[in-house]
Amino acid sequence: MQAANPPSSPWERLTAQPPLMWFSLFCLAGIVLGKSVSLPWWVWAVLALAFIALAILGRIAQRSSFLPGSFSFAPAWLRASLQPFPFLLASALLLGAARFQLSVPSFDAFHAAFYNDREYDLLVTGFLTEPADYRDSYTNLRVQVEKVDTGDGDLEVHGLVLVRVSNNQIFEYGQRIRLRGRLQTPPENEDFSYREYLAAQGIHSYMSSASVTILPGYAGNPVFRVLYAFKERSLENIHRLFPDPESSLLAGILLGVDTGLTRELQEAFKNTGTAHIIAISGFNISIIAALFVEFFSRFLGERRGRLFAILGIALYTFLVGADAAVVRAAIMGTLALLARQVGRRQVALNTLLAVALIMCLVNPRYIWDVGFQLSFFATLGLILYAEPFSEFANRIITRRLPDSTGEKAAKLFSEFVLLTLAAQLTTIPIMAYHFQRISLVSFIANPFILPAQPAVMILGGLAVLLSHVWFALGQLAAWVAWPFVVYTIRVVELFDRVPHGTLFLGEFSGWFVILSYATLFSATFFISQGGGLGWSNFKDRIRSLGQKAGLVGAGGAMVLLLIALLLVWRAAVAIPDGLLHVTFLDIGSADGILIRTPSGRTILINGGESVTALSDELGRRISSFDRRLDWLIVASTIEEQVAALPRVLERYPPDKALWSGNRQASFSSRFLNEYLSLKGIPITEAKKDQVLDLGDGATLTVLSTSPRGAVLLLEYGNFRAMLPVGMSFDALDELGYGENIAPVSILLLADSGYAASNPEDWVVNLNPEVVVLSVGAANENGLPDDDTLEIVKDYALLRTDWNGWIEIATNGAQMWVNVERTTTPAP
Repeated sequence: MQAANPPSSPWERLTAQPPLMWFSLFCLAGIVLGKSVSLPWWVWAVLALAFIALAILGRIAQRSSFLPGSFSFAPAWLRASLQPFPFLLASALLLGAARFQLSVPSFDAFHAAFYNDREYDLLVTGFLTEPADYRDSYTNLRVQVEKVDTGDGDLEVHGLVLVRVSNNQIFEYGQRIRLRGRLQTPPENEDFSYREYLAAQGIHSYMSSASVTILPGYAGNPVFRVLYAFKERSLENIHRLFPDPESSLLAGILLGVDTGLTRELQEAFKNTGTAHIIAISGFNISIIAALFVEFFSRFLGERRGRLFAILGIALYTFLVGADAAVVRAAIMGTLALLARQVGRRQVALNTLLAVALIMCLVNPRYIWDVGFQLSFFATLGLILYAEPFSEFANRIITRRLPDSTGEKAAKLFSEFVLLTLAAQLTTIPIMAYHFQRISLVSFIANPFILPAQPAVMILGGLAVLLSHVWFALGQLAAWVAWPFVVYTIRVVELFDRVPHGTLFLGEFSGWFVILSYATLFSATFFISQGGGLGWSNFKDRIRSLGQKAGLVGAGGAMVLLLIALLLVWRAAVAIPDGLLHVTFLDIGSADGILIRTPSGRTILINGGESVTALSDELGRRISSFDRRLDWLIVASTIEEQVAALPRVLERYPPDKALWSGNRQASFSSRFLNEYLSLKGIPITEAKKDQVLDLGDGATLTVLSTSPRGAVLLLEYGNFRAMLPVGMSFDALDELGYGENIAPVSILLLADSGYAASNPEDWVVNLNPEVVVLSVGAANENGLPDDDTLEIVKDYALLRTDWNGWIEIATNGAQMWVNVERTTTPAP
């Protein structure tokens, strides 16, 4: 039998690719078409059936010479034109469009979205489908609606609602709740469609503000209730085991909870192109998969090792909650691993497209999800380019180095540089489109960061697991893992400071993205057919952990040295140096003051409303081995001054508390008072002229008290800092506008520079050497007032919105000022 001639032209080679790949591509394109062209689903289905009929007819026409009678009349030109394959692709396109239209919900009276945008409050009853998403000043709840009451009694309805409530309650998965508020259609604008973002998750209604009542009983899946409870407990343990920002980074890496990172740190990860390590993604899963394969293959053999690795990934996926994003990441990461293990790109490519199609058939809106797009294209990059890049590097490096050294160097270079390059190459257009920036330092930053990530994930995960068994054992493992997490953050922050390290693009056209991918994949196809980079099968499996450690050792000594230096630096920050340190924390438009005495005692005054900002600031300054505060001073009880404290004090508990102000002044002050009482922390009521001995000759004097709080004076030798955190008009009168107080070294402006709280006589009489203003950037109340700035224009002024954190160190005779940023915005 004569063998079939292989395809000779590029077009023939292109169309010779397996039909599954083309069918998947056209069906995915059809989903996009279905959103763009709004026709009833049955119209698309009828058109698809017509093309399927033409495909069948074409197949019959091709075989007519072998069929009797009625089909033999078909002329040759008709048999040549009725190729079945194009008709099947057209039907796939139309079926994709039909599937999208079928996914568009019908908002009848039995759907929650039917009640959107009413001009009155509704009573909505349902249960939580996910754990609560706690933010700084609010909590997001995802609620499966069961009943809606418009005033005429409960009506049975269905649908998901995203609800924003105050952050003063604790919620659990499956809890039944009753909400009062107005249902709204999620907003959208030119820059971002929150409506589309939520619609991809099946949510079409939104409550921007609601009161909530917890009802008895639970709903939902009991298995998921156990898994989510384990995840919540793990999150609590992470924050107990590690200080911030390390704990928040690990929460993102291990559990997919990245809300604890400050906005500045998240921007640093984005600017350096390393944001892929923060949340659970295909990248994280690929690391876990590789480690599982190495471990299990060592004891069970390669084939069984891969099987157990997949089971391990599945277990990990369920342990962290198994939400849609994590499941997608697990599938994509596993596919990337299998592609490298099997070494057959065509099989992996077909499988990737088929899996993507299945996901999008389940939920067609996934195709517009940023996480799905990044996971898909990163996995695609690994499938297409990881092997040829590695082979190319191996050929170049081994020519210039001895055999053993060259091979090790090539593998090290491939593991930590080329694999990242392969994934980034296919995600750059997506990143540019969605985030409007391209990191120019990412290809340098990633090789520095990636070698530490297996240690971060393994040791960090081990610490969390052990903490469930015996917390002390988990803490021991956490101390071993902590340096690698510190290293990751510090390197990211270092590269973020590189001038012009990020190219900001502004608005990016979707057509340019399409053109970019068309160019990239066309070039890839023609190069591969021509053998440009030598696309041979991938034969070598990932080296064992011991070998990897040996490879890292060749160039990783520098990494370990940097980690050691960072450890020394981090420890030195918390070691007493014989000076009194007063740090005005950058926590927004509120006061957060950390005092460290010459002998190392720590005192926190207030803390603001941002949990992430306060926890991050404290974590960078308090010893990781002793995270207790000696004193908590509550000097103002208004909401924005104390809202962050209850959750942060779980991580940095105080031994004692000094309280001034009305405990019922705000919800957060009531909650804080209840928290301190529940934890058995002694609370002392502040009184006028009370002196708190901080040790080493440092004292904190309560000059005045009122329902608003207290005015405090910190003294150490000749150093004097006026801290009017709870300033009131009565306090100004009582203190004679500062006439009876000697000049001070430091004056903190009260109430973020509110003019009435900072009269000219007060500032002039105190005659400070340095004026400190704690205020957030673009304050919504327009603070600081212009009148206040006019009063202090002749004084040395430091502002947290300009300078970041502000640290004053003194030996009682001299003082030294250190700030986070020295740049001042142009007026």
